[in-house]
Amino acid sequence: MTAELAAELCQTALTLALIVGGPILLAALSTSLIVGMLQAATQMHDQTLAFIPKFVVMSLVILFLLPWGISRLTEYATDLIRGIPGSI
Repeated sequence: MTAELAAELCQTALTLALIVGGPILLAALSTSLIVGMLQAATQMHDQTLAFIPKFVVMSLVILFLLPWGISRLTEYATDLIRGIPGSI
């Protein structure tokens, strides 16, 4: 295995991780922003009020995007395993 191939595999894996995890992180960020604005407006600063909506929204996003994410990860793993004979 050459250094270029290893760098390409790492780059592809990190890109895939960002693509699959990005929507979940964006949902958490937007939920935190909305909850933070509501907490600032009502002056209620309780940590559980911020945690529960984030948990619910992230769970819904994960459930909604689970088939897509699994198919992307399976496709990547299949390509990776099929490329093993060429890298040895």
